[in-house]
Amino acid sequence: MNDVVLIDAGTGNLRSVQKALESIGANVLRTDDPDKVLSAKQVVLPGVGAFGDFMSGLRARGLEPVIKGVVARGVPLLGICVGMQALFDFGEEMGEHAGLGLLPGRVLRFAENLSVKIPHTGWNQLEVKMGALLFNQVGAGAYVYFNHSFYCQPWNSSDVIAETDYGLRYACAVQRDNIFGVQFHPEKSQTVGLQILKNFLEAT
Repeated sequence: MNDVVLIDAGTGNLRSVQKALESIGANVLRTDDPDKVLSAKQVVLPGVGAFGDFMSGLRARGLEPVIKGVVARGVPLLGICVGMQALFDFGEEMGEHAGLGLLPGRVLRFAENLSVKIPHTGWNQLEVKMGALLFNQVGAGAYVYFNHSFYCQPWNSSDVIAETDYGLRYACAVQRDNIFGVQFHPEKSQTVGLQILKNFLEAT
């Protein structure tokens, strides 16, 4: 059974993520204790709400240097929704806020003049890069569940492992070495989402 640390930044209900991980056999420790995160073998960083509030929650708990430390040690990290956005250099929600800076890029608001409704809420299709570990056994054109008003713009296209089209094409999943991120909610994406979480648990 995989031991997974689920980081609680104090900004949302993590129960659905915890239950999804447990349903595929993970032993989940939900915590905001830096020492427990430091000893993790795998880390999931879920986030909801505003980018700045989420980063403030991490910093108030002393978790920012800890997350960077476990990543530097090679521990697999999966950011979900705002947790993926936090992987980048900065976000522009309610002013500019620094992120974790683990991946080069920024987080932008969907433009008001797009022909789609904002926030992006509901099911949308993945366009997956061939060979991406996170999408093993996930069929071409699979659908996953989104709920967000901001999207990630990575500077390096090589970090992008999936895109989706919602008024514009944008990166909805990233990976560099042991750093993974998904903008959508795998815990709300039924069988496809559970397979993606299972693939992450198998990343060592």
